[in-house]
Amino acid sequence: MNLLKALSTVSALTLLSRITGLVRESLKAVGFGAGLQMDAFEAAFRLPNILRRLFAEGAFSQAFVPILAEYKRARGDDATRDLVSRVATLLAVLLLALSVLGIFAAPWLVYLLAGGFVRTPGKVELTAELIRIMFPYVFFISLVSLAGGVLNVHRRFAIPAFTPVLLNVSIICATIFVAPHVDPPIVALAWGVAVGGVAQLTLQLVPLARLAMLPRPRFDWRDEGVRRVLRAMGPAVLGVSAAQISTLINTQLAAYLGDGRISWITYADRLMEFPSAMLGVALGTVLLPSLVQHHHDAKEDQYRALLDWGLRLTFLLALPAALALALLAVPLISTLYQYGRFTPNDVWQTRDALLGYSVGLIGLIAVKILAPGFYARQDMKTPVKIAFLTVLVTQVLAVAMMFQIGHAGLTLATSLGACLNATLLFVTMRRRGIYVPQRGWPLFLGRVAIALVGLGGVLWWAAGPDAFWVTAGLWVKVGRLSLVIIAGALAYFAALWLVGFRFADFNRREHQ
Repeated sequence: MNLLKALSTVSALTLLSRITGLVRESLKAVGFGAGLQMDAFEAAFRLPNILRRLFAEGAFSQAFVPILAEYKRARGDDATRDLVSRVATLLAVLLLALSVLGIFAAPWLVYLLAGGFVRTPGKVELTAELIRIMFPYVFFISLVSLAGGVLNVHRRFAIPAFTPVLLNVSIICATIFVAPHVDPPIVALAWGVAVGGVAQLTLQLVPLARLAMLPRPRFDWRDEGVRRVLRAMGPAVLGVSAAQISTLINTQLAAYLGDGRISWITYADRLMEFPSAMLGVALGTVLLPSLVQHHHDAKEDQYRALLDWGLRLTFLLALPAALALALLAVPLISTLYQYGRFTPNDVWQTRDALLGYSVGLIGLIAVKILAPGFYARQDMKTPVKIAFLTVLVTQVLAVAMMFQIGHAGLTLATSLGACLNATLLFVTMRRRGIYVPQRGWPLFLGRVAIALVGLGGVLWWAAGPDAFWVTAGLWVKVGRLSLVIIAGALAYFAALWLVGFRFADFNRREHQ
């Protein structure tokens, strides 16, 4: 299997997901701006998102995928199928109970998410209503992540990468067709989330059936494989919960700063997630099964070479993405969001949040490459310890900087924490001999730096003054932004070619 081809497939489908996500966010900005209703929705949606990352994409995937890959390689399809069925049944039972509990506890959960909402009449009640509608999403999306883990272990990366598109389409349809007919209109978006969760799970069923891996109800929490997954999930839950605790604290701090702050941060976060998902999530997804295989086969040289390949791609693509987010912050935000109720002030405030995020994009993506290096070895404790130290530092920085630069201090603190996390993971890997850099890194970084200078110059010249973007019409902005992005991409990759990079240098084949 050509890993670069697999990465390109996952990245392309992730790109489709992010494009539909940007359409979703643009429609939300037009219809709701950055006020009370959008704050309530984003706060309510944050809780199922946190639980999804805790029980599904985060802790569960980290614990489940390496063990599942081991079963597939060492024990065969029958044992693998039994493990999938037992784990899926236990997960479904737990999540169903959690969903019911969340629906009844919605009013209290609002105070956990954003206690500052109590100062605005009606905001707590609206947020609670949205939580009740969206909370079952946790059940469906967690099972989606389980199905995606099974498909990824079998190197079927396309369907799991495409699945998020359905959530975006569901919210887009709710915004256009349902919101004008309900009161308050924001409730339509919550129903869009709920329907999107069902649609995503439904899409996964046929591919699982084709692999003969469709789970059957088998409740047996004492099974050896299930107990191994549960034991591995303990430290994984702690590690993922560290980041989610940080998210909850930042939500509280943003709510304390006043209306609009949560929305500005969220709009900026969506733009930051565009390159983060296209590269970081895609690389982590593609790398993990192969890392597990090399560790199981005791091929440490190939293990290290694979990590090195992932890190080089990270620097090659994450650094220009971070530079582009910083230099094109206003053009991107104005073109995508500045319509309807999204005002010029919202553009400037969202820009400040995005600048804070852009500082740490390389760290956010590098963590998604380095952490699987530990997960593949079924070492969950090391990333957990580093994650908790990172959260402590991040929150101290957040509290200190929010009083100096407002909500931008929260995003900047997140970025600095991500860079610290990546640095500590890297240093630990080096000390333990898990990762040994391949030859040629100084020359590689020097060439990338030269290309970045060219990229920065072209983007700065082509974008022009920020004032133009805030006052120009829609199609003028769309046309010019398209030309700016194309010019920047051509300049960067042309510079890479001139300094000696070739596409074939990054091809990498792995045996299944």
